[in-house]
Amino acid sequence: MSNLTRAGVGVLAAGAACVGYGALVESRAYTLREFGVPVLPIGADPVRVLHVSDLHLLPGQQKKVDWVRSLAGLRPDLVVNTGDNHSHPDAWPRVLEAYEPLLGVPGVFVWGSNDYLAPKMKNPLSYFSGPSDPVQPESAPDRELPWRTLGAAFAQAGWQDLTHRRVTLPVKGMPFAFRGTDDGHLGRDRYAEVAGPADPDAVLNLGVTHAPYLRLLDAFATDRMDLILAGHTHGGQVCLPGIGALVTNCDIDAPRVKGLSTHTAGGHTSALHVSAGLGTSPFAPYRFACRPEATLLTLLPRG
Repeated sequence: MSNLTRAGVGVLAAGAACVGYGALVESRAYTLREFGVPVLPIGADPVRVLHVSDLHLLPGQQKKVDWVRSLAGLRPDLVVNTGDNHSHPDAWPRVLEAYEPLLGVPGVFVWGSNDYLAPKMKNPLSYFSGPSDPVQPESAPDRELPWRTLGAAFAQAGWQDLTHRRVTLPVKGMPFAFRGTDDGHLGRDRYAEVAGPADPDAVLNLGVTHAPYLRLLDAFATDRMDLILAGHTHGGQVCLPGIGALVTNCDIDAPRVKGLSTHTAGGHTSALHVSAGLGTSPFAPYRFACRPEATLLTLLPRG
């Protein structure tokens, strides 16, 4: 065997090992991230917010179900679910099983594209040419997921659907004002329906959406949201150690593809948290240098 052949075999073996690790190990290495976010008025008590996103749950993923259930042990004061809950028509009962211990906690949710439609196979390299171009739910009824059934169950438990709605909820005895949109990745966002100044009577104003497109971040920040929460990006899903995400699947910049950062527009700076999420597409079931995650945000007084 020539040196060139040996090198080629070595590269292929290394690539196969990375894919195997990403699919069999890292994609199931669920982790909890924790951040403190100074957005509350001085003197307010801390508030524990559990941000969960992008489960992309399949019927047989019991380990993921059990891990999400265990998050109830964190005793959050609020749960925010930023969408893409399921990836199979039969998975919605498992989504409810996963969230069941958390459904008694005040909660809000929005939908992502993979709440509406089951995913389909695509070339992973296509993400390097820009955000994917998803099909509208109305155009693919054969792939529609039971999102209405799931949403009705969330609502019956007391969670609020923020799709183009403004809602004020008591959280730990304090009024929190929420506004949310449908999925910007599908182009279904209509921010004008919730636009307007922040609620001056609320202790906190929050913007919630699935995909952190800049037009939505600009709108939330311009309307002086204290905190914006989103998911969708999977944190890049396949990252390079020391470099980070190579793609974001939207127009947000790679350094803000996951974690806590800020966004400034209209003379106001909002805190921004983008969740890397807990799942993957079943057709690209791997992660690398980007573990699946949920996040506990402890909201703290400013200053």
